Amino acid sequence: MRHVIVGNSAAAIGCVEGLRRYDKDSPITIISDEPHHTYSRPMISYLLGGLVDESRMAYRPRDFYEKHKVETLLGVEVTRVSPRERVIFLAGGGSMAYDRLLIATGGKPFVPPVPGANLKGVFTFVKWDEARQIARYIDEHQAKSALVIGAGLIGLKTIEALLARGIKVTVVELADRILSTIFDPTAARLAEIILRREGVELRTKTTVGEIIGRGGRVDHAVLRDGERVNCDMVVFAIGVRPNTGLVPTDSGIQIERGIRVDAHMRTTAPGVYAAGDCVEAYDMLADSYHQLAIWPLAYRQGNIAGTNMAGVERAYEGGFPMNSISVCDVPTISVGLVEPPDDGDPARYEVLDDYDRETLTYKKLILRGHRLVGALFFNDIDRAGIYTGLIRDQADITQFKDHLLSGSFGLISLPKDYRKHLVTGSGIEV
Repeated sequence: MRHVIVGNSAAAIGCVEGLRRYDKDSPITIISDEPHHTYSRPMISYLLGGLVDESRMAYRPRDFYEKHKVETLLGVEVTRVSPRERVIFLAGGGSMAYDRLLIATGGKPFVPPVPGANLKGVFTFVKWDEARQIARYIDEHQAKSALVIGAGLIGLKTIEALLARGIKVTVVELADRILSTIFDPTAARLAEIILRREGVELRTKTTVGEIIGRGGRVDHAVLRDGERVNCDMVVFAIGVRPNTGLVPTDSGIQIERGIRVDAHMRTTAPGVYAAGDCVEAYDMLADSYHQLAIWPLAYRQGNIAGTNMAGVERAYEGGFPMNSISVCDVPTISVGLVEPPDDGDPARYEVLDDYDRETLTYKKLILRGHRLVGALFFNDIDRAGIYTGLIRDQADITQFKDHLLSGSFGLISLPKDYRKHLVTGSGIEV
């Protein structure tokens, strides 16, 4: 079998390791439009902020490709896949045949059609080279201020990196609060308090209307509500969309918002698999298919795809949203649902919470029947792993429900049989 992987991030590496567990010798080729050895994409904000250097970016050791007998074509773009011919086409006119193909092209930054978006000093921020470009621009033009468009996860990491470089930051968010997909209103309000303490200017319920330049570079921006924001640079951090541009409409591969895959990470075209941020995969809590742009899930999906590509059947049981992020060094974790869904029966859900205004500490749990389906922790993430396990396993919490938010809650609070499921090892008594 000739295995070809388009992409070189978490899903691709998971696929290689899944394949090589069961197939030691079949040819594997990784093709990526980025020129770099596989790197940890979440690290780019630390790189831009000067908290790590480029030697710390590697996701796997330098000998990873050689050790796993992987041929690499880095800095090469795949323009189209033809499942009927089992061939991919490369920029410049080349092509490559495959027996099994994994599409792991990730997400593509969304940039709306804003006048002035083509000026020098306008960036997106999801790749290593973009971190380099922003850093170079700041140094060359002595940039002192930035406008960040979008206050989701990418926006927050952009803000922190720019603050670390001494940049004055203004952020605009179309939603009514920052981090609206992973925080409820209370957690978002706490995050806003912390960001304002760091000097960040926040504007919600609005976005950029036009970027105005001088001498071909960013000079200022005008928001939709008419406010002028002086800035030396603009970073679009609205989010990413599944990168499916290499899949033509007549390919036989089903695409809705992302590439649709089954439990084995197979697409609707024979011999073609997909994993990571480019797919719509199963969300076990929502009981639906949609994009979950989460690094560990991308690796797991890729690993399952690689295992199946090697001929060993393994199913993806589904994932759910999980985000661990700091807000200016304040730790937060959100898992599963952060608010009961609007389209559900509110009587089915119960919310438990604990909020300390003085310490800016907040805990929230969401129950559906006798199951935990969501957890949110702000400035106190102790035992978050236990709650995540309860959500993942959909464990019955009836016996210890009244202790879930108590300060003494921990492994000892759980039924003995479930503790044994969580904790195993020599010398461990549960």
